Amino acid sequence: MNKPRIAFLGIGLMGHPMALNLLRAGYPLNAWNRTFSKAEALRSHGATPHSQPQEAVKDADIVISMLENGPVVDAVLFSETTLAALKPGALVIDMSSIPPELAKRHSRQLMERGHGYLDAPVSGGTVGAEQASLSIMAGGDKADFERAGPLFACLGKAATYIGPAGSGQLAKCANQAIVGITIGAVAEALLLAARGGADPAAVREALLGGFAASRILDLHGQRMIERSFMPGATARVQLKDLQTILDTASTEGLQLPLTEQAFAQYAQLVERGLDNVDHSGLLMQLEALNAPARLNDKATNKPDDTPDA
Repeated sequence: MNKPRIAFLGIGLMGHPMALNLLRAGYPLNAWNRTFSKAEALRSHGATPHSQPQEAVKDADIVISMLENGPVVDAVLFSETTLAALKPGALVIDMSSIPPELAKRHSRQLMERGHGYLDAPVSGGTVGAEQASLSIMAGGDKADFERAGPLFACLGKAATYIGPAGSGQLAKCANQAIVGITIGAVAEALLLAARGGADPAAVREALLGGFAASRILDLHGQRMIERSFMPGATARVQLKDLQTILDTASTEGLQLPLTEQAFAQYAQLVERGLDNVDHSGLLMQLEALNAPARLNDKATNKPDDTPDA
């Protein structure tokens, strides 16, 4: 049985390895990215690159978007030109992180045109994308989720059906609240230990054996110790996600003080021009607040810790 043709829109830090995994699984794939060279780079792996999104989607059975934010998804996927080019009955899977209310609107737009829709954001970062071990949180019609099941199996270790349209994005909000707050907690804990004279690497190792153990402490704690801030996910995107969480909470009449504090620190990090560092680079904002404290004075990064472009 022939596999459905995929159109993949957004060949970035996450999209590139995800598209590669689909190609390796034998899916025919059309690739589009605003910077055409990124789509062209997949040609040698069997993809068909396109310079316009409407060209990429016109013969695709399933369209996947992995774009930076809601306005970009609106401009690329929900432009009248792209919508008109969709193949009848196509399933659109938006794996970007966007506001839940926007996902609901997108679902209504596509249903009116006879297309399926899933909002299916992911967690796991570039490592998860490369290893096809992403956690996928999906909202939409259950039948569309089941239709996407074989494809999700090529991208992640776990795909969970959350509920109706917008539910996947709510789950991603919950994920990003935990990630953003916990990165801040890990940075504070390691800096406190170092300031008091303890070896932060040894402290991290000890904590990984107790109740404080987490993926954040393991992966991002190590990045902080090594001062390796090349992005798996950028501070800019983390800030965007925290803003979405706070906007959603406000709509629901909730106050989330820990998320508000994490947002404020990420906002200051971005204002300092460090928007493209990994979100574990929040450590640098904490160091700036406590200058001249520094987690590791033997760092080999450039003096301002800004990663190369």
